[in-house]
This record gives sequence, structure tokens and C-alpha cells, in this order.
Amino acid sequence: MTGTRQYAGKTAVVTGAGSGIGRELALNLAGRRARLAVSDIDLDNAEATAQACRARGAQATAWKLDVADRDAVFAHAAEVVGEFETVDLVINNAGVSVNGRVSELTEADHRWIMDINYWGMVHGSQAFLPHLAASGDGQLANVSSVFGLISFPKQAAYNASKFAIRGFTEALRMEMLADKVPVSVSLVHPGGIKTNIARNARVTNSEDQTLAADAFDKIAFTTPAKAARTILRGLEREKARILVGPDAWAIAAIPRVLGARYLGLLARLG
Repeated sequence: MTGTRQYAGKTAVVTGAGSGIGRELALNLAGRRARLAVSDIDLDNAEATAQACRARGAQATAWKLDVADRDAVFAHAAEVVGEFETVDLVINNAGVSVNGRVSELTEADHRWIMDINYWGMVHGSQAFLPHLAASGDGQLANVSSVFGLISFPKQAAYNASKFAIRGFTEALRMEMLADKVPVSVSLVHPGGIKTNIARNARVTNSEDQTLAADAFDKIAFTTPAKAARTILRGLEREKARILVGPDAWAIAAIPRVLGARYLGLLARLG
């Protein structure tokens, strides 16, 4: 599992592929002549991505998939193998956001975001790992966030889900190495990406979704297409951690430089 990866003729699975980073990852892989299994909670959006991939000359099939549904994800894995025979790359990208203070977040808010962000990633990892191992040279990438590197006020639920993805994925990479399983595991930390995640986020009663989304847009420096290129460059080199965007590099340095002191500084933004 060394050197620079090539994806021509390989089967790539991308969740949350109906828009944003997921769609651009699929399109980039289509341009590399990979075979695509793309899924999204919105089938129309997934199908639009698949059609765009086919327009680039790639074989692509769309699925409607709720990653929070464990049985559905395992059934999806079986369907993908049934259609493509092998699975070489899985990118667990699907995710959502909740914005609000801990005092206002409900149990339903926490369960919703963890079911999709964390459990969706767990389901995808567990469902596809045997198939990735069977390929003899598989790759798994789980998308966390810069909010899986530092915490931020009003993002407790999102932070929790993204830190959980980080912990799971780093442990899984170590296990694959220790057990000599032929699966390379990568963790992706995007910074501010110009997607609709903030506009589709849930917010608590005291938060204004439009204002929160507008504030996010002002710090979203990276386009989804550029994010996809960065991610795939990292995957080509089998990097353990892939930072996406200049802000991601800066944020990754904050806890190393400041330690716990960063908490007091960021508290002023709450």
C-alpha cells in the first residue's frame, strides 16, 4: 500500500454524493475513469451526480441511502458488490450540522447529528471493510472537519460528532496496520468549504439560521472542486490525515501552539 494510487477501473463508493464535496469527489474520480457507486438521502441529487459522471465517460450508479440506517448501509454494500464485483475505495462523506448552545440543544438534536455523522460513518466503515480487504489493496476515507481538531462555541453537537469520527478513524488505521489488513485508512479534515451545509443545518430557538449561514459563507474559502482535488491528492499518497483548505492548516496548528489556552480565546466568539 505504497506509492501513488491510480483509480482507473477501480470501484469507488461515495456517500453524500448529491452535492458539495461528495459530488465533486465523484466527478473527479469519474475523470480518472473510476467506476462510481454514489448515494445520497435525496435520490434525485444522487442520480444527477451519476449522470454527470456518466457524461465524463465513467460507469456510475446512484442509490438513495440513509446512512443512519445500519441495515440499509449493509444492504447497499451488498448491492454495490453485486453490481461492480469489487470495492476499492469508500469515502464516508455524508454529514449534517446543528448550530446552538448546549443549554438549548435537545436530545433529538444530539441523536440526529450523531446518527448521521458518527453512526453513518461507522456503518459505512463496517459494511465495506470486508470488501475493501478482499480487494487486496483497499482504501477507506472518513470525512471529519476542522471542528474535529478544535472545539468552537455553539458547535458542541457537531464537534462531538466530528471528534468521534477522528477517534474512530485513527484507531481503525492503527488496527489495519497492526493486523496487516490491506486497507489504507485516511481521515479528512475540511476547513470552510463553499457548500450548503450551513444553510441546511438545524439551529436552536435563539439562533438565526440565515445569519449563521451568512457568517459561515464569509469564512468558507475553498470550493468543493478544490476540496475534492486536495482530498484525492492525499488519498493518492495514502496520507493518514488530509487537511483541506488554508484555514484547516492554520486551525490544526492552534492546539499545538496554544494548548488549552485556545479555549479562552475562542470563547470570545460565543
